[in-house]
Amino acid sequence: MKIEKNTAVTLRYKVAEGTGKLLEESRDPMVYLHGGYGNTFPKIEAALEGQMPGFQTTLDLQAIDTFGLRDESLLQTIPKSQFPPGVKVGGQVKGLDDDGQEQIFTVMKIKGDTVMLDGNHPMAGKTLRFSLKVIEVRAATEDEIAHGHVHGAHGHHH
Repeated sequence: MKIEKNTAVTLRYKVAEGTGKLLEESRDPMVYLHGGYGNTFPKIEAALEGQMPGFQTTLDLQAIDTFGLRDESLLQTIPKSQFPPGVKVGGQVKGLDDDGQEQIFTVMKIKGDTVMLDGNHPMAGKTLRFSLKVIEVRAATEDEIAHGHVHGAHGHHH
């Protein structure tokens, strides 16, 4: 079966920086609903459209096509007294952005009685190389199409 709108696509993937440094590799396959549901990046969907199991490709995507450009306004410094105990540098905490929306922050530095947080995605601002291998393609179920994502093994669980 070919990858087209409303197919469930099973992939193995690796993500590396443009320099080749490996950032992430799938232990379990990733399964997504193909067809503009926002379950993967549009340029990845475009590259996979019409392909079949066994297809492999490597894509170099600019930051604007993945996790976006870095936004320096998402850097915050807070008093250590407002910081939850037990979280270390490199850890993540939930907080509020300037608009009062929930935001995930990475702890960048703890210095004295201040904590420096970064609300950017850790891969924001980077050119990324995606190595993809299509493992399986199947027709999505009516429920998956209605919900906009794949259910079951390696997909979404309700």
